[in-house]
Amino acid sequence: MANIKDTLSSMEIKVLKAIENETNVNKLAERLGSEFIEVMRAIQWLQNKGLITITHKINEIIRLDTNGIKYLEKGFPEKKLLKTIIKKQPISIKEIKDATDELDDAEINVSFGLLKSKGLINIDKGLIKATDKAKEFLIKDTPEETLIKEIKESKDLSKLDKTKQKILNLLKKRKNFIKIEVKKDFFVELTEKAKQLVADGIDEDGIIEQLTPQVIRSGAWKKKKFKRYDIKAKVPRINGGKRHFMQQAIDYAKRIWLDLGFKEMEGNLVQTSFWVFDALFTAQDHPVREMQDTFFLADAEFGNLPDKDIVKAIKKSHEEGVGNSKGWQYSWSEDEAKRNVLRTHTTVLSAQTIYSLKKLKDREGNIKGKYFAIGRNFRNEAVDWSHLFEFNQTEGIVIDPKGNFRELLGYLKQFFSKMGFPDARFRPAFFSYTEPSVEIDVWHPVHKKWLEIGGAGMFRPEVTIPLLGEDTPVLAWGPGFDRIILDYYNINDIRDLYKNDLKQIAESRIWFK
Repeated sequence: MANIKDTLSSMEIKVLKAIENETNVNKLAERLGSEFIEVMRAIQWLQNKGLITITHKINEIIRLDTNGIKYLEKGFPEKKLLKTIIKKQPISIKEIKDATDELDDAEINVSFGLLKSKGLINIDKGLIKATDKAKEFLIKDTPEETLIKEIKESKDLSKLDKTKQKILNLLKKRKNFIKIEVKKDFFVELTEKAKQLVADGIDEDGIIEQLTPQVIRSGAWKKKKFKRYDIKAKVPRINGGKRHFMQQAIDYAKRIWLDLGFKEMEGNLVQTSFWVFDALFTAQDHPVREMQDTFFLADAEFGNLPDKDIVKAIKKSHEEGVGNSKGWQYSWSEDEAKRNVLRTHTTVLSAQTIYSLKKLKDREGNIKGKYFAIGRNFRNEAVDWSHLFEFNQTEGIVIDPKGNFRELLGYLKQFFSKMGFPDARFRPAFFSYTEPSVEIDVWHPVHKKWLEIGGAGMFRPEVTIPLLGEDTPVLAWGPGFDRIILDYYNINDIRDLYKNDLKQIAESRIWFK
């Protein structure tokens, strides 16, 4: 017992003494004149030492929200509406809206529904009349009015009977009417060991917790005991400062591509349809260019097209084709190409980069380069556990006269292996701007199944010839990035990557592969 006594801080001793008269932690803090968090910390230490037990009680407190307070003072909107109907009946809906300045459209619509459900009004041929029950309804307080008067300040939910709880559920359906706050009260109780300790006597003034120059000069240390520190005691977990876990993974992936000799591509999130679609040989009537798939800009609807030579080349590729291709055989529109969109893929950066290399030939007259990008894209998707309307994509291109399909697969296997997926497979696929094309699957070591990650292939001549001026092989890939990292962070819902939960961010693993 003596050893435990020597480990107690002055706050712990104060708490032990005060618990005899007050077990509610909130009130205990008030009694001691201390901050709640300071008292709670001392209580947790005492619990670790087996000196107190902690219990808690959760109470749901009902309070009036903004509309609840408003209607308590000025009356319920359904009664105001009913008074207007009685006064001016028969009356049309349009006339009611003109006659009730106090109520907005939302309040009128809700009140109509309530009055009709209670059988207080009839609607015939667009005209509204009050029923015989209407006047009685206006005279007496409704159960809802009675309840909000009762909870004017606040009310413990557990103290409402079943009838009132049903009324409360009706009020909760109305906008900004009721709000329920959860209040958690903590209670503490001394263990038998603590009771004996208090009975034997404990004094916070007889302990030195910190050695200071004043304590040394005064000689107080000669007459008091120094507090013993328990090196086995539980302490709060400290999460070191770090970058957001998503950014850690992105930085790691960038390092992979840089180590493989690639240069990074960057560009704007807002791009013209010319670069997002037309330069990649996507027909102007293709479904991906519709509103249900793509975010078009309204305020800055149109952008500028690049140099006339590339515009002319893309136009020809679409209308007539290049090489052995016949194109799409339609009249290509410059206005459609000028429409601004939030980029739907980072492949737009590949198209722009390829075009920028057109005049940069090496000594042998060849155009070469290896480039990558990891960036945010936007698609008009329905959000669920596996889809977001914004997502990251890892993009890459290799421009090389000797480039081949086997080389493409080699780069992808190397990247996914370093990302933690040593087993990758490739399935034949179709994409509008690559041929041949593949879908990329990686083997999930935990779930024991193949996951579809994205696509890759070699750019078609309809893409490379207008951009480069020649049919040089270009290896290209653009798999989604976000789904690759879900398993590492034990995340099952892709939305959790971006919800910015501080606890999740603090406790997330450091990215290390």
